[in-house]
Amino acid sequence: MSESYISRTSGLKTKDYLGYAMVDTAGCFTFALVTTLLQKFYTDVFHLSPLFIMIMFVVARVWDGINDPIMGRIADTVHPGKNGRYRRWILYAAVPLTLSAILMFFRWPGLGEAENYGRTCIYATVTYILYGMVYTMLQIPYGSLASVVTTDHHERSKLSVWRSMGAALGSIPALALASFAYAKRLDASGNPVIGENGKPITDLMYKPVITGVIAISLIAMVLLFISYKLNKERVKTKPQPKEKGAGMKAIRILFRNRSFVAISLVSMLLLAGQMFTQSFYTYLFNDYFHANWMNLASQACTYSPMLVFMFFLPKMARSKGKKEITSCGMILAAVANLVLFFLRGVAPEKLIWPFLGLCLISGFGLTVLVMQLWAMVADTIDDIYVKTGSRDDGTAYSYFAFFRKLGQVVAAICVNGALMGMNYKYEKGAVQTLENLKSMYNLATLIPAVMFGIMSILLLWAYPLSKQHVADLQVAKEQKLKEHYESKKIDI
Repeated sequence: MSESYISRTSGLKTKDYLGYAMVDTAGCFTFALVTTLLQKFYTDVFHLSPLFIMIMFVVARVWDGINDPIMGRIADTVHPGKNGRYRRWILYAAVPLTLSAILMFFRWPGLGEAENYGRTCIYATVTYILYGMVYTMLQIPYGSLASVVTTDHHERSKLSVWRSMGAALGSIPALALASFAYAKRLDASGNPVIGENGKPITDLMYKPVITGVIAISLIAMVLLFISYKLNKERVKTKPQPKEKGAGMKAIRILFRNRSFVAISLVSMLLLAGQMFTQSFYTYLFNDYFHANWMNLASQACTYSPMLVFMFFLPKMARSKGKKEITSCGMILAAVANLVLFFLRGVAPEKLIWPFLGLCLISGFGLTVLVMQLWAMVADTIDDIYVKTGSRDDGTAYSYFAFFRKLGQVVAAICVNGALMGMNYKYEKGAVQTLENLKSMYNLATLIPAVMFGIMSILLLWAYPLSKQHVADLQVAKEQKLKEHYESKKIDI
């Protein structure tokens, strides 16, 4: 047959790109609530200590170390139904994801009161872990879906761009909620309470938060139902045999692959950096700048470069190479955040616009990696497939997802460690000191600079899949697809 196996398992239309991106839009509707608002909600509404929150997040990630690989093996070994191997999980996760997201922010009578601190801790832990398990049920099969939607690496590059755009759109509602769910604190006479820096103190309000969370979660559910209809699996993989030791064999293959380990570490730090800024900036903009609108503005600066890059980044990646352009992007992001740190002596009211301008520069650097990350993961899966013949895509994405969950741990440690280090006052009616606020700014800018700098080093010297290496992979993959199709290991 003259037509190549790669061409027979590709040919995406706009509907396919839209449907694939819409899954991440829906997922980020709820996940952005966690990255942007939940930390602030825990300290200011539930009045939980930063130490407890940090421990809770770490415990949840330890459980993910068990839960994520289980989900990956389920996706790889369960026989595909009429709805596909990975696509069907979009449908299964829709309703549970909505309910678990709402429960995290639901304040039952008595929760958040000092006399019910233990009950509040238990409720927060159970609902947070429940949401994480449901999110895993969606995200691991969704990540694996990219490998069976198309085998063409140029289409995967475009698919990664669309997914990134979908994720960025999914973050907007939570950012808007984080910007406007505040009200001025009033004293017994009804006058605004003024902090040490002479600015009125504002507090996060429960009613607008829970109203917004319910609306956002319900929209996410509808989007998942629509995206389920739009997605299609073109490579119909056979279930992996349930043989003894198969899971450990798949794990050994993954962690012996240099490209997989490197891109997993990069993704871990990327998510850590994103979550740290989104969570910690809610404190910075409320307490230091007294400008909660900056939550939405800073993220607009961070993600608006996507509107520029979406038109030519796939061509740039094809021309220069994904490894090459993403490493340059991370150097730019690191430098921009380092400059922010050195501006720490400027008065807050004079720093707002320079701060947002440097967020925009950092956003240009970050966007290159964010929009190519999932294509680089797919290249890594190809690298493993060509070298070993393994098609344990669900297992691969489960461990990749686990590294991203470790990124949440890094972010949690950095956010709550920073809050403890600056002696953040989380008790009801607390007021931050000027010294605390100066420390807050230093940590908010220096920590991302260090994270992004480490990522640029990993991409330059640890991640091996250069432009030429990826081109060679496509030739080897075509032969591997031919072998597996003829031996009936896959259907097309």
